[in-house]
Amino acid sequence: MTWTQAAGCVRKTCVYAAVVMAALTGAPAQAEPADRFPQVWLSPGIYAWHFDSSKNLRNDNWGPGVEVALTDDHLVMGGSYMNSNWARSHYAAYQWRPLHWMPGGIKVGAGILLGAFDGYPNYQDGGWFVAPLPVLSVEGRYVGANFSVIPTISNRLDGAFAIQLKFRVW
Repeated sequence: MTWTQAAGCVRKTCVYAAVVMAALTGAPAQAEPADRFPQVWLSPGIYAWHFDSSKNLRNDNWGPGVEVALTDDHLVMGGSYMNSNWARSHYAAYQWRPLHWMPGGIKVGAGILLGAFDGYPNYQDGGWFVAPLPVLSVEGRYVGANFSVIPTISNRLDGAFAIQLKFRVW
């Protein structure tokens, strides 16, 4: 990685951190409108910090996504993004988040995401596969983020710490 690339990564990381901090310190979740269901959240994609930074992997995995919260515990999501291998991926997933906290008026939920993904050339020849992932969600009233860890599967999938920003529209 060159100094220019490293500086670009630092700038992007700072932008993502600022948005997450805004979500953490922004408008608190309020009992009336914030807890009505269903809720619809839109996402511009995922940012991934790969465990092996020596590979030429794409960290900015932009692409449209939608998440629908049916209740605090049950959510469905789907979308498309440019994956770490510079190929188009699609996904459909179900989140079960049975653990909840409310520090400082911010909704925090933890659980598991069970998703179907495609587009990774070294895994199933780019075909669909199912993967369970841990998920931690942090939500203000209109801005939130999902955090997850993607495991490394040798010669198939490159592991990363991932953050998916989301914006509530309904």
